[in-house]
Amino acid sequence: MILLNLDNVAKYYGTHLIFNSLSWQIGEGERIGLVGPNGAGKSSLLRLLSTQEPPDEGQAAARRSLKVALLPQEVHVPGGSTPLSVAMSGSADLGALIAAIERAETAFADPDVYGDMERLGAVAEEHARLVQQYEEAGGERLRNAATGLLTSMGFSLTEIEEPLSTMSGGQKKLAYLAGCLLTEPDLLLLDEPDNHLDLEGKARLEATIRAFNGSVVIISHDRYLLDETVNKIAELEGGRLRLYIGTYSSYAMQKELEMVKQQADYVAQQKEIQRLEEAVVRFKEWASRVVDERHIKQARNKQRQIDRMEKVERPVLQRRKINLQLHPHQRGGQKVIELRGISKSFSNNGHGTNDVLRKMSGLVHHGERIGLVGQNGAGKSVLFRIMAGEMEPTTGEVWVGPSIRLGRYTQEHQSLDMNSSAVEIVRRVKPMYEEQAYGFLGRFLFSYEKARRPVRTLSGGEKARLQLATLMLSGANCLLLDEPTNNLDIESTEVLESALADYEGTVVVISHDRYFLDRVVDRIWELKDGRLREFDGGWSDYVEQGQR
Repeated sequence: MILLNLDNVAKYYGTHLIFNSLSWQIGEGERIGLVGPNGAGKSSLLRLLSTQEPPDEGQAAARRSLKVALLPQEVHVPGGSTPLSVAMSGSADLGALIAAIERAETAFADPDVYGDMERLGAVAEEHARLVQQYEEAGGERLRNAATGLLTSMGFSLTEIEEPLSTMSGGQKKLAYLAGCLLTEPDLLLLDEPDNHLDLEGKARLEATIRAFNGSVVIISHDRYLLDETVNKIAELEGGRLRLYIGTYSSYAMQKELEMVKQQADYVAQQKEIQRLEEAVVRFKEWASRVVDERHIKQARNKQRQIDRMEKVERPVLQRRKINLQLHPHQRGGQKVIELRGISKSFSNNGHGTNDVLRKMSGLVHHGERIGLVGQNGAGKSVLFRIMAGEMEPTTGEVWVGPSIRLGRYTQEHQSLDMNSSAVEIVRRVKPMYEEQAYGFLGRFLFSYEKARRPVRTLSGGEKARLQLATLMLSGANCLLLDEPTNNLDIESTEVLESALADYEGTVVVISHDRYFLDRVVDRIWELKDGRLREFDGGWSDYVEQGQR
């Protein structure tokens, strides 16, 4: 049964056309991954599916009584919210009641209220009335369901009632996802639900999506997540939507074979068109020499053949991508970095210390590709800062080879001067004429106008590409990469994977992108409880050893 139908819809932002004449039917039980380059309009399409925004042209028709829930790319946390209150606010009526009860409870602490018996009595009466309404509306049942769902997503019983504003971006998204699920939607729309989640969080997210009984459309740059959760891929590119049956890996293979076949068909058809066009010219020339109606008819017939052909479009075998090439200026020694009994402690607001790293030792050899994994908060970025010399360990030392030149990619783009332009930044890394700098940035998909803007105004993807550009210019022979695929679309991630495969230096990378880890690293460092454990192989080998 069809849940929702888009019929020749179009969407504009101002005068800019995002997509046009787009049609799509979503049926019951479908699990769809929506993919495409950054800026293709995926989030806009998801909002059309949610019926939050009408199309500018065409029609969006939903099945009567269809319930749709949308998890947006960016979630906004109201002040004082907890994971439990956010999850329960998915029910609009109960959400309003909970907010009213919280306001009444806040009023009890107001000196003007508890010092005035009449006002205190009125507030107590209102509070009792609201609590009764809450109970009659099934509030306790929903609370129990929300508690069970949140704990299955990794929240502890104490965390579900703590301020959400103090939690990670991934936890905020999971709380909002719980709210979406508790509305029991027929169609669940997820816009990059895995952003900011660690590996354990992603595994829980995948289990949650697989357990959902309705239809799902997911936008994600995590190819592993798509392989685990969807059975169909919808590709949005150049304003067109194309559907492929299977997981992301299946889609990638189908797409490659399709491009090869389209190229062969295009070449064959162009040869046939050329042959027919030459025949048209020949018959016209004969007709001009000897007046013969037969030659004129033959020329017309050949031209009709050309006009009636269903033309094969010239395939875009190579969409414009970033041009990333990583070449160290020198090889460096065989021993790159050695951790010698590293410990790191932080003061815990006068209540002792928090030991993040504990007597940690490890050795990085030339040419190795090491993936550093662990839960959010395990200390991965702290370890990177110590390895890069940006932070001193509490005890122990880091030895870096004398011929080693480190290149650093920071997760929050802290290495970039936010007040400078991209042009100014690359010219600081490597002296060059301004024209050369603009040309170089063009290889990373920066327009002239974008290259002149302050970095703080750029998108996350643009900042990521700029960091990669500076790494390319640095000539470093050891790269410390902290979540380099965050904010990159799938194509840019694949370019990075290829560049790292050709790179002759050493790589240590923090990543929650399991597909990326499988394609890039040959050793895993697991950071857990302040200690380091080593495993040979990539992510899949690590999982097979029961470490997930």
